[in-house]
Amino acid sequence: MNNTIFRLLPFAVLPLLVGYGCKPSVSGSQGKSAALDLSGADSSISPREDFFSFANGRWVQHTEIPASKTGWGSFYVVRDQALYNMRSILDSCSGLDQAQKGSITQQIGDLYASGMDSAGIEKAGLTPLKANLDRIDAISDVAGVLQEVTTEYVNGDGALFSFSVGPDDKNSTVERPHLDQGGLGMPNRDYYFKQDPASRETRQAYLHYIATILSLSGTADTAAASKKAGAVLALETRLADASKTPVELRDPEANYHLLTFTSLSEMTPGVDWKSVAAQLSVKEDTVQVGQPEFYKALASLLKTTPVDVWKDYLRVHLISGYAAWLSTPFADAHFDFYNRQLGGQKQPEERWKRVSSLVNSALGDALGQLYVQRFFPPSAKEYMIKLVDNLQRTYQDRIRQVDWMSDSTKTKAIQKLNAFAKKIGYPDKWKDYSSIDINRSSVVGNLQRIGKWQYDYNISKLGKPVDRSEWYMTAPTVNAYYNPSFNEIVFPAGILQPPFYYQNGDDAVNYGGIAAVIGHEMTHGFDDQGSQYDKDGNLKSWWTKEDRRKFDAKTGQVADQYDQYTVLDSVHVNGKLTLGENIADIGGLAIAYAAFKNTPQGKSDKKIDGLTPDQRFFLSFAQIWRIKNTDRWMLWRINNDPHSPEMYRVNGPVSNMKSFYAAFGVQPGDKMYRADSSRVHIW
Repeated sequence: MNNTIFRLLPFAVLPLLVGYGCKPSVSGSQGKSAALDLSGADSSISPREDFFSFANGRWVQHTEIPASKTGWGSFYVVRDQALYNMRSILDSCSGLDQAQKGSITQQIGDLYASGMDSAGIEKAGLTPLKANLDRIDAISDVAGVLQEVTTEYVNGDGALFSFSVGPDDKNSTVERPHLDQGGLGMPNRDYYFKQDPASRETRQAYLHYIATILSLSGTADTAAASKKAGAVLALETRLADASKTPVELRDPEANYHLLTFTSLSEMTPGVDWKSVAAQLSVKEDTVQVGQPEFYKALASLLKTTPVDVWKDYLRVHLISGYAAWLSTPFADAHFDFYNRQLGGQKQPEERWKRVSSLVNSALGDALGQLYVQRFFPPSAKEYMIKLVDNLQRTYQDRIRQVDWMSDSTKTKAIQKLNAFAKKIGYPDKWKDYSSIDINRSSVVGNLQRIGKWQYDYNISKLGKPVDRSEWYMTAPTVNAYYNPSFNEIVFPAGILQPPFYYQNGDDAVNYGGIAAVIGHEMTHGFDDQGSQYDKDGNLKSWWTKEDRRKFDAKTGQVADQYDQYTVLDSVHVNGKLTLGENIADIGGLAIAYAAFKNTPQGKSDKKIDGLTPDQRFFLSFAQIWRIKNTDRWMLWRINNDPHSPEMYRVNGPVSNMKSFYAAFGVQPGDKMYRADSSRVHIW
């Protein structure tokens, strides 16, 4: 399934509700005392030595990661609760026999039912992909390879490279076609070249996975499939060699090249990109290319790689994209590599959870409408709006007070801050999926038709003004994001629940929780990447050279700080890969704390459960990162995730704050103490 037709740089959610038979309800309240789970703390560990373990150590020690998870903790609990909420809607909708065709109830109910139909899926085997595979079998030359790739994109799939539609990074009012590197079956280029034992083991497991897919598809017997798999892996390795690293991809200026399709064709002899664009239904002559060197290498590979290898490559990627929703042998092979090998997950999640997640990702605006009616009361949105406004005012004050930035840059920074679009809970207008034929006969068929609709929806944006009202996460999603092209912060309803937000919790807990998350997303507008975009969402320098030099020196301190942290005994956090998220963690917590001090509780010293307001604030922050990971998942994250491990998302930011030192009596010589010269003070 193709996930690249729409483009987003997140730093990584009504009238139609009437008559669907889904009765609204409001979540139960939580008392102020219950908002902090002090039973998870470990009093044998000093907060001055390891604050994360002080706040969460007992929980970590006594918690087992469920066999169906790669980790467990706050985000997992909230996600599971969101899935239970979704299931209550989907069960009621899928149980209706005579829902109107094209209605929300019919579409999400039938997609859910088709995904839950394990017997039908087993019986179908690989049949849902027969037409696609027959098309691949008929390829006879390089032109046929490219024709197949464009055909797959137009029909909602995609392989070989990354094609998408989104705002021009330097002209955010214009929708552009984008071409970026892609085509790999493993997470990034480093997996193809690292020589440590874990990396070699992963490559061998991937080789086995490719061979298994080819064998199951009937393309070759076991021996021949192994040989073919080696050729596919060698091809991907050459694609990887031409790809940038995750750290290199974080530089927006270095990954921006505005070209005509004619000039791109001249750079890539043998590939007529004007023809490819026409096949993709792109009428524009200008394309934003992220990594031209990748496309030069791709053109060479198209000339030198045998067509039969390309056909095997396309078969593997097509089947792999749907494998989780095919019969057991395909689903098991996919799980064994992508979940067990890469993530350490021992068994699949319950089917209803996987299918609920699928409906949310595929028809999120339909499911989201019913979700917010049931589970996101107006009072939650009202509280959030006030919280965001308070944080925005606080951030403005902090920008004025920084001593390293000139007045002219401060003025522009405040203008950008005040131009933030603030999206809370759910979109003002929902996507209309009613034209998609969703039925109960085949989950893969449904996904193909949804993919085709999504492609057409996004390709239709070309030539039109950018729609800044669009959301790139669904309302039930447990996450949040900052989008630099829209200069917006977005907080779906899914995340607005405990331990991030308590409807009746005290301000210390909510500011240490959801306010720190909000401050985090705000700070992304001013991190090492977001700060390169102006208030209108354009990649454009708006700093003085001296201010940028001082900022870079401070962010260098952040990278150095996190480079020192280790997991799994000796694996270091990558300070450059995680730089933007670490800046946002440090800045977001500082802003949330300053905003908290403007509240009545923040100005008092009244204790709750023996804890001062400041102590409750910091403990709440530590509690939202109460997560335990499998070793394999942690290793995956170190290699791919721009977020630091949770222990350092807590200990890193608080170790830079004098207010934390005061709250817990941190002194020189304590492990949590950092000399003032090494503390990071950006925002």
